[in-house]
Amino acid sequence: MGRQHSWAYGWVRYLVVILSISSSSSSRREKDPDYKDALSKSIIFFQGQRSGKLPSNQTIRWRSDSGLFSWLSRTLDLVGGYYDAGDNIKFGLPMKFTTTMLAWSVLEFFGRKKMMMMMHEERLMVHDAVRWATDYLLKASAHLPQALYVQVGDPVADHKCWVRPEDMEMEINMEATPSTVCKVIPSDPGSDVAAETAAALAASSLLFKDPAGSDHYSNALLHAAEKAFHFANSYRAKYSDSPLLHSADELQWAAAWLYRATKNSSYLQHSISTAVEDDCDTFSWDNKLPGTRILLSQV
Repeated sequence: MGRQHSWAYGWVRYLVVILSISSSSSSRREKDPDYKDALSKSIIFFQGQRSGKLPSNQTIRWRSDSGLFSWLSRTLDLVGGYYDAGDNIKFGLPMKFTTTMLAWSVLEFFGRKKMMMMMHEERLMVHDAVRWATDYLLKASAHLPQALYVQVGDPVADHKCWVRPEDMEMEINMEATPSTVCKVIPSDPGSDVAAETAAALAASSLLFKDPAGSDHYSNALLHAAEKAFHFANSYRAKYSDSPLLHSADELQWAAAWLYRATKNSSYLQHSISTAVEDDCDTFSWDNKLPGTRILLSQV
């Protein structure tokens, strides 16, 4: 991350605030907390973090188009995706982990008939939230195996520039912030961020699998996921410079998701053989071990 650090926790803090507000509001009305309302609001949060050309059905109307970067789009299309927290940077690991978790939440809970009936609108909103990320990830991984684009923005300069996302390009033209794009390549790889890309795309491919058989988008995600995993596994190195992070957990996590998406036993064997001996019980964007163990327990 800075290359990568914990700015992603802004996402979590926001969701906690939304849940707290909903709970306290319900308490004042002297009735049980309305968790459906809280969940709906937490999903809307992602619209506030959108980067790119916003759709006509955007609920948060005070946001408008941002991050279109005319200076960049002439040679490389990285429009879209999500800003990390209260800044205008698109970090790789946090965004991709968030995408994986959003997809997993739908697969795990919205597949239940009662939940689908109760929260149909929210389920569609989560699909939109995931697709906003996966459309961006397809662009970021389009140059594999030569390159995988993993970050847009500078974690030092951009954190010192307090502007709305809508005003970023003007600031860049004034040289207030640099036009920084980061990528991993075979000679300078990043197994952790590449494997998390694979996990996000594989999990999302399951989400968009069409029961009617029209699986073009799902297949595109899965194809990109396999390319990202091959890149991560073939060119081993850690992208993040944090001493707390390593890439083995992402490789195991990605292999588990690819097995779930493809039923190819080689991915299962890879996930098992990559087993990391760690008693850590904290599941987060920089430690996937507890989540991987849950996936493997369901095999």
